[in-house]
Amino acid sequence: MNHRTSALLLMAAVAVLVAAPGVASTPARGAHAAHAMPVPLPSMSPDDVFYKIREVFRSHRPPPPYETYTLVRQDNDAEGYPDYASSYTFHIWMRTSDKAALGREFSRLGAIGQMEFMRPQFNSVDAPNDHMELADPGPPTADLFEPAPAHPHPVSWVPTPEPTGTMPPVIGRVNVSVNADYYVVNVDADQGLLHVVLTPRRDPERNRLRELWVDPRTFELEKVLATDRFEYCAGQRCDIYPTLFTVTLGRLDGIPIVTHIHGVVEGGYNSDDRVVEYSFENIAFPRSLPNWYFDPRQYASHLAEAPT
Repeated sequence: MNHRTSALLLMAAVAVLVAAPGVASTPARGAHAAHAMPVPLPSMSPDDVFYKIREVFRSHRPPPPYETYTLVRQDNDAEGYPDYASSYTFHIWMRTSDKAALGREFSRLGAIGQMEFMRPQFNSVDAPNDHMELADPGPPTADLFEPAPAHPHPVSWVPTPEPTGTMPPVIGRVNVSVNADYYVVNVDADQGLLHVVLTPRRDPERNRLRELWVDPRTFELEKVLATDRFEYCAGQRCDIYPTLFTVTLGRLDGIPIVTHIHGVVEGGYNSDDRVVEYSFENIAFPRSLPNWYFDPRQYASHLAEAPT
C-alpha cells in the first residue's frame, strides 16, 4: 500500500441507537455517561470474561444476507486541514455471504461515479494505488474478533461464508482455559463499562485487539482499541509506522454495527493522512438486492438501472 493503512478497527464510546427498523442512526457521543452506576467486576476468570464477550458478539452472526451503507472517509493534511484529495464518499450495496459489493462514489458537488466492484473487509484487500478505496474498512457488520489474514488478498478472492442454520444438539461440553490468541492482562471498570486489556499470545500483526470495553450487564461490545500499520512511501523508500484505530459501535435490529472509526498514525509520523475518520452512515439490511450488483461483468448491460 502507498500512503494508506490496511485499516482494522478499534472502538470508541458508543450510545444507545434508536432507529427505525432496518435503518441505522448515528449514535450520540460520550455514551459512557449512560453507564454512570458502579460496575461490579464479574466473578469469572479473566479468560472467561473474554470468552463471554466474544460469545455474545458472535451470537449475532452471521449478519443479514444484504447490507447497504454510505462510507465517508475524511483525511487531514500535515497542517491539520482537510485533505480533499484523499477524502471521499461511497455508497455501497453488499452481499454478506461472500462480501461482494457494488460501490459508487458521490462527490461533494453531487456527481455520481461509475459502478465499481468491491469486497469490503477489514485488513484483507490488497488494493492498487489508483483504487485505494478498495482497501477501506468494512462492512459495518464485520467480525471484529477475526484475525487479520497472513497476507492481503486481491479483490477477486472469495472468502469462505460464515456457518448458517441451527447448531446440532450439545451432547457434552469441554471448558478450555487457554485463549489461543490473547493473554488477558487485566479486567477492571472504566467509566461505567467493563474494561478488558489484551496482549497477543502470537502473531501480533494478525491479532490486533488491545483493549475492549463492554456493557457490564449484557457483555455487548461497545469500545475496542486495536493496532495496525501505516506504510508511507516517498520515492524508493517506504517506512512503516504504528497506527491506532478507535471504532464506535451502535445497534441495528439488535445487531452490533460499526458506525465510526478514528485512526491516528503514531511513531513520529507527521505528514499527510496522519488522522483519518471513517463514518458508516445510512446502514440498512434490505431483504434482497439484484444479483447483477455482485457480478461486475454485468455492469455494462445495466447502466440504466445503476443504483443511486
